[in-house]
Amino acid sequence: MFALLAILFLVVPIAELAVILLIGQQIGVWWTIALLIADSIFGSWLARREGIGAWRRFRRALDSGRMPTTEIADGALILLAGALMVTPGFISDIVGILLLLPPTRAVARRVLLDFVARRAARRAADRFRAARSWPGLGRVVDGHADEVDAGIDPQPDVPTPGRSSTSTTWGKPEPSDPPRRL
Repeated sequence: MFALLAILFLVVPIAELAVILLIGQQIGVWWTIALLIADSIFGSWLARREGIGAWRRFRRALDSGRMPTTEIADGALILLAGALMVTPGFISDIVGILLLLPPTRAVARRVLLDFVARRAARRAADRFRAARSWPGLGRVVDGHADEVDAGIDPQPDVPTPGRSSTSTTWGKPEPSDPPRRL
């Protein structure tokens, strides 16, 4: 993960600068700046339009009682696309436009949801392995709860009408099996 971030923070800005310089040599400095500004304005408008649509789909999913998984993923991708469109550079603008277009966003959403599902499954498996190695696993505690009066009562074992609370009495732990190693 660190290597990927290092590549993103080192290689991408250098590539963006190289593309800006190449386009600047071809069409001129002022036209390049104008193109970057126009690209950012268009990207902001498109991100706003797609974001409003994603919000409507999100609300519809909630109103129908359905879990809005795809709508949340779409919203995250639209937010990322908007940030890429506002960032100066042609490579980031191209990626941003691709994320704003519904067909390519559907492909990116599928990749994103698969990545999140794999990562969640791996973390759950790691936590399950860690829980199985706890020394106290397998210990059973017997318990009993009675509703008793919360006021001052000279006979604590006899419940009386009025305000009440819950009192809990716990038993003794049973001996646990030794922890199993994987």
